[in-house]
Amino acid sequence: MYKKLKQIVLVIAFLIPLTGFAQSPKSFIGGMDEPNAWVDSVFKKLSKRDRIAQMFMVRAHTDKGQAFEDSIAKVIKKERIGGLVFFQGGPVRQALLTNRYQSISKVPLMLAMDGEWGLGMRLDSTVSFPYQLTLGAIQDNTLIYEMGRQVALDFKRIGMHVNFAPVADINNNPKNPVIGFRSFGDNKFKVAEKVTAYMKGLQDNQVIVSVKHFPGHGDTDVDSHYDLPKLPFTKARLDSIELYPFKELIKEGASGMMVAHMNIPALDNTPNLPSTLSKPIITTLLKEELGFKGLIFSDAMEMKGVAKFFPNGEADVLGIMAGLDVIELSGNSKRAVKLVRQAIRKNKLAWSQVNASVKKILYSKYWAGLHTNKNVQANNLIADLNRRDAAVLNQKLADAAITLLNGDIQLKNYDRTKKTAILSIGINELSVLQTSLRPVLSNSMNYILPKNITDQELDNVRKELKGYDQIIVGIHDMRKRPAPVLDYNKSLKAFIGELSGMNSLFAIFANPYSLAGLPGIESAKTILMNYQNTKEAQNASFRVINGGLKASGRLPVTINSSFKNGDGLIQ
Repeated sequence: MYKKLKQIVLVIAFLIPLTGFAQSPKSFIGGMDEPNAWVDSVFKKLSKRDRIAQMFMVRAHTDKGQAFEDSIAKVIKKERIGGLVFFQGGPVRQALLTNRYQSISKVPLMLAMDGEWGLGMRLDSTVSFPYQLTLGAIQDNTLIYEMGRQVALDFKRIGMHVNFAPVADINNNPKNPVIGFRSFGDNKFKVAEKVTAYMKGLQDNQVIVSVKHFPGHGDTDVDSHYDLPKLPFTKARLDSIELYPFKELIKEGASGMMVAHMNIPALDNTPNLPSTLSKPIITTLLKEELGFKGLIFSDAMEMKGVAKFFPNGEADVLGIMAGLDVIELSGNSKRAVKLVRQAIRKNKLAWSQVNASVKKILYSKYWAGLHTNKNVQANNLIADLNRRDAAVLNQKLADAAITLLNGDIQLKNYDRTKKTAILSIGINELSVLQTSLRPVLSNSMNYILPKNITDQELDNVRKELKGYDQIIVGIHDMRKRPAPVLDYNKSLKAFIGELSGMNSLFAIFANPYSLAGLPGIESAKTILMNYQNTKEAQNASFRVINGGLKASGRLPVTINSSFKNGDGLIQ
């Protein structure tokens, strides 16, 4: 049921200047060929079996209970693996578990996480920065560098060393089910620039990156978590578009690269062979032709994109034979180590290749500071991970991303004295935008229209809106991952089209591709595109509407003929 509400909540944003950038440690790539006593010492102490085990990272959680945590501890002690990939949980629990796991490991563990938008992608009670598609709208890349720096500070504070980010895929397929909002956009030059800024913010602060998903997962309509995507493009097309950001990142000194599970006949015509298992793609293309010297990670080996055709550990050994340095999330690392040893005995794989990968892994651990073996301090951890400067940056990023589409006539005509209807669509409670606007619009009414609103309720709202002089419409996607199509009912989408022809100002807090599924929205006089549903984005819209902020973002993707890459009125 829709609701009419009169509530006053003032939202005040306090801004302070960002602190200066940290001094860069020695370049990851630049230090690889230098003598390293710690690497040599650790390598010499490893048995042949333990060398192979260094190439494996297994899954870790702090939300699955004691039995699961204990099972991972047994794997660390018995199998002597090289690292862990942390998933869902909480920061204090992870800090304590990290100390436990490191204490029982023969060689310090390299710890990784998918932190595309920071620790909040996986952990509760931590900061989530904007999605990469939101960042794609920002014109000042120094803000993206600073976000990388802040994410790096969080990773170091919680004892992690590798961020499986940034995403370097060009999202040139709006129907892509797995990349979408995780990409910086569909312009290869802009994507390369912004990925470089994020990457440098991480690496300059001693966090290893795993740029993904080589050689480009942007133009697929299959999610490799569930099946094997196929890229039917020519090598020339791949070289000019998909590979472009990766080539630029290699030039800029990328420390790590993640290879995707995709079948690419133009690069390797072996039927159903994922790129993660392809020697022509990993060794010939990535290492030899593109000259990449950093750490090469597989995408998760538990994904159906690889496990469907190569089960029972076959994928693990084939991946290493193809040139991978690190196997992420093997289905059975103990079995995989045995299979690798068998491949070596059968002369399918050389010890020289394994040794080179292991030394690269040990060097990565040294570069990330693991030779010092420091415990993670749990005291004040939550406060340290929720720093004021991170919150200030989060608002600055939202401010810089907001994009003004179709013109500013409704902003110019905005009048605080007019009778105003403030609509929030797709949510079930007052929005931040509504609680911010209500105090400055004394003659206003708040309306909440949930995504499953009935036709009768819509008719009631339609009739009441005839009595208002101006309408402010917030369109929200409350889902955890904003899909390219809003999950509103048909009547509500049609109603949005009607609103577009009225005296309405729109603020969109959803995936920009959702505009294509709202017939009539192209005729709206003024649209503020915010890309995702956060309090920071709603604060930004409030300030643009009230004249306290100028919109400066530009669309990072082409949605249709009405909304194209680069659109955005700079105020």
